Amino acid sequence: METFYNYLTLGMAALAAVVFVILYFVTAGYGQFRTQQWGWSIDNKLAWVLMEAPAFLTMLGIWYWSGCPTAAPQVVLMGLFLLHYFQRSFVFPLLMTGKSRMPVTIMLSGVTFNVINGIMQGGALYWFPKEAYEAGWSYLTDGTAIFGLAVFFIGMAINLHSDHVIRHLRKPGDTRHYLPQKGMYRYVTSANYLGEIIEWTGFAIVAGSTAAWVFVWWTAANLVPRAHAIYNRYREEFGRKALGKRKRIIPFLY
Repeated sequence: METFYNYLTLGMAALAAVVFVILYFVTAGYGQFRTQQWGWSIDNKLAWVLMEAPAFLTMLGIWYWSGCPTAAPQVVLMGLFLLHYFQRSFVFPLLMTGKSRMPVTIMLSGVTFNVINGIMQGGALYWFPKEAYEAGWSYLTDGTAIFGLAVFFIGMAINLHSDHVIRHLRKPGDTRHYLPQKGMYRYVTSANYLGEIIEWTGFAIVAGSTAAWVFVWWTAANLVPRAHAIYNRYREEFGRKALGKRKRIIPFLY
């Protein structure tokens, strides 16, 4: 079992590298990049619930079938994971505006990743946990863990605020496109993605597991190329002057 788990984790790390390259040439067809070429689509809100909820349920399932352990490091890390995916699965879709749709192919690819990632993260917490977790609460009061927790919540705050900015760019009935200007959008054109990468980096710092760092790598492999595509779309629509010194996803660098 552990050998298979390790191969799964390493295989996901290698696949992320392939995905990273491909997404610079093929932009995933959801959101502003959806086209008829991606096939049958469903309501965007429903698609987000169906796509994100499997991560939440997989983590809970692994915890339950592991005997509902209550060791502090694992429970706190599970709580961070569930907090993100509860918001993403059951709150974020309800806050969506508009009547956009998501291709089923995109939704199913998201379901597949979220189940596998849930297995990776849950496995790292409850099947093959670090020996250091046995320290209990003292593990979480270490300087590294405290720093990681701070990074996680900073990233979450950036992510949530950036989503809020995007949702309120247009008034009801307005169909025009706008360049987001508030918060971290003053520095990058994909501030919501920046927040998510920071968030999972904080999680990985606290967890200290290979699986958690593979998740960071997957998040970057998925979101960095998309941030590049969004930057190019904004540049075409609003011009270089409107973008100013904004970068794609990493302030002042890229």
